[in-house]
Amino acid sequence: AALRGSHEVLVHQNIIADVEGLSRIQNDAQLSTMVHSGELVALPASSGLAIDPRLPFNRRYCRPWVAKFLSYLSRAHERAFGEPLQLAAAVRTANFQRHLARYNGNAAPTSGDTASPHLTGEAVDLGKKGMSRREIAWMRAVLGQLQESGKLDVEEEFEQACFHISVYKTYFPHNTLPASLIASDGASPTDEVQTQGVTATEAIGGLVQPVNEPIRRRVEV
Repeated sequence: AALRGSHEVLVHQNIIADVEGLSRIQNDAQLSTMVHSGELVALPASSGLAIDPRLPFNRRYCRPWVAKFLSYLSRAHERAFGEPLQLAAAVRTANFQRHLARYNGNAAPTSGDTASPHLTGEAVDLGKKGMSRREIAWMRAVLGQLQESGKLDVEEEFEQACFHISVYKTYFPHNTLPASLIASDGASPTDEVQTQGVTATEAIGGLVQPVNEPIRRRVEV
C-alpha cells in the first residue's frame, strides 16, 4: 500500500523539529550562515543519487544526518536496481516557500503546526517518475520500516510524484551495507526486504538514543 500522508503526519514532523530544537530557515542569508557553520551540509550527489538540475545550488543542502541517510539509501537502491534515485527538493527558506504558495495551492505554510518541514533542512523529496513497480515496492518497504522505528516520516505524494521524507536525529546508519538489497516482484511495504539475513532497515539505518516525543497514534487515511 502507498505511504499516504495526513494532517497528523505533517503536524508530527513539526513536533519533532521543535523537540530537536531546529529553526525554520527564513532567508538566504540565514541559510548561508548555517552552511558555513556546518548545521547544513551539501547533498551527497553520486552515481546513486541524481539531483534535479532545476534545483538551485543554494538549496542543495540538508542536515548532516539527512545526508547520511541519503548516502546509504541511494547506495542500497543503486546496488539493487542499478539506477540512481532522483532528488527533487531539499532545504527551503520561508521566503521561497511563500513564493511557492503563490502558484502551488498545496504548498505548506511557513509557520504553525503544519509548516513545511523543508524549512528545517530535515526534509527531502525523492522523485517516483520513471521508477518500476519493483522499485516503488522496495522504497515503500524500506521507508515504511524506518518510519515504524521512529527514524523518519514519509508521505507519498501523487500529484508531485515523489516520496516526501523527514529524517530525524534518531537516524544513525550502520557502517557497512550488505552486497545487495533485493525486492521481489510481489514485494509490499509490509514485507521484510532482506539479503544475507540483513533487513533493508538494518542496512540503511540503526537507532541511536530516541527523541522524547508525544505518543503518535496511527490514523487510517
